[in-house]
Amino acid sequence: MLCALATLLLICLGGVVTSKGVGMAVPDWPTSFGYNMFWLPLDKWWGIGGIHDEHLHRLVASTVGALVVVLAVWAQLKEPRRWVRNLAWIGVVMVLIQGLLGGLRVMLDQKEFLASTLGVWFGIAHATLGQVFFSTLSLIAFVLSPTWHQFQVATEVRSHLSVDRWLPWIVGLILVQLMVAATMRHQHAPLAIPDFPLAYGQIWPDTDPATISTINARRIDPMNERDLVALHIHLQMVHRLIAVALVTLVMGVSWVLMKQGGLLGRLGRLWIGLLLIQFCLGAATVWTNKSADVATAHVAVGAISLMMGILLTVASRMRCEVRISKVSPCSRAKDFLKPASPTVAAEGGAR
Repeated sequence: MLCALATLLLICLGGVVTSKGVGMAVPDWPTSFGYNMFWLPLDKWWGIGGIHDEHLHRLVASTVGALVVVLAVWAQLKEPRRWVRNLAWIGVVMVLIQGLLGGLRVMLDQKEFLASTLGVWFGIAHATLGQVFFSTLSLIAFVLSPTWHQFQVATEVRSHLSVDRWLPWIVGLILVQLMVAATMRHQHAPLAIPDFPLAYGQIWPDTDPATISTINARRIDPMNERDLVALHIHLQMVHRLIAVALVTLVMGVSWVLMKQGGLLGRLGRLWIGLLLIQFCLGAATVWTNKSADVATAHVAVGAISLMMGILLTVASRMRCEVRISKVSPCSRAKDFLKPASPTVAAEGGAR
């Protein structure tokens, strides 16, 4: 739980860095202004605008990496379930890759690639993997918790969960949504459309060259170094459409889960609450002109929503396995085909 909470804090710090556009405030890596990262004098970064935000993000990231290594070693020594031990080591691999992506985002920021820079693309990958990494650590905390063991040994078997097949697809859609959002944020295009729920006063805005030229002439965004293109507006609209689809799907799935009751019902209630908060934060991000605190909260709740979907998927799958193991037609068929004992066979012959 400590690892997961520290990672959520790290995601929030990363959201602040991106929202303020200060990802290159410390222009070198793995050093910081030529110093060892951990020995940079306080008077060179503490309280100094974007440098403070970026360097603090690096220090917390290093702390999270150390915590995850401790977790993996501890699990290797104490945890009897092999798959949980493997999951902890996967977390170590992910945090190493995450750190490398963050470093490449700084080192390759000036290299052009696909109408942008390599730094931007590595930043998008860095942001997306950070969300998955947080979900992985939360899953480890969940399967190590007393709640998991109580859920696993529960004797009550609920009716068939008709939503089981939907959960992985919804989780996948949330991940796609987070990738679209990361692309928008690192392209500094979350305000490509400055109004909500309409878009430039229309249901779907025009993106012809003349309209784009007019938008750029009126647009004031000091954090954006480039003019908007049609792709930025289309990304924003796709983001909005996926948001509506996710709220609709999660409301339907959560309603079924709440009728099931128990742990799944409580998780489903929490999940729909998170998605509704996330939707409101997305609208508030537009209405507040991309305020850094609102945008960061939007990022954090998105990470928690993905995590909740993954926990629900795993928990519902495990509940199905428990149910099947108790009432499986296959097991009944095996019992029917099992050779009878000599005593039973003799009694049958006598009859």
